[in-house]
Amino acid sequence: MLELIMYIDDDPITLMLFKKVVKKSSFAKEIINAINGQEAITLINTINDNSNQEKKPQLIFLDLNMPIMDGWEFLDLFNASNYFDLNNTKIIILTSTIDPEDIKKSKSYSNVIEFLAKPITVEMLSYLNTKL
Repeated sequence: MLELIMYIDDDPITLMLFKKVVKKSSFAKEIINAINGQEAITLINTINDNSNQEKKPQLIFLDLNMPIMDGWEFLDLFNASNYFDLNNTKIIILTSTIDPEDIKKSKSYSNVIEFLAKPITVEMLSYLNTKL
């Protein structure tokens, strides 16, 4: 079981389902969330500023289609910065898009370990456990 994961998605119903599935599968003890990439970067900066007191997410689930800052913009900024020892923080893209170009593009980011279609399931989390 992971200590802390982050979920970045602007859909409150998807977030509620995500939390229920994670809890049911005992995948993580705690989930923090942001509704877009900009809010996620702000949250990450807060965690980094208080690095001695706060846990850092071991895994980030990321939607691609969001207002203000989408998933691609988040990935570009996250990877261009020194957030969390990037070698340790893996990203799962969890999105409703099935565009082959998006899947191909996701492979250009070394910290993206999987591209999954919404909604998350217990089976998906079991599969991810084998990859972590």
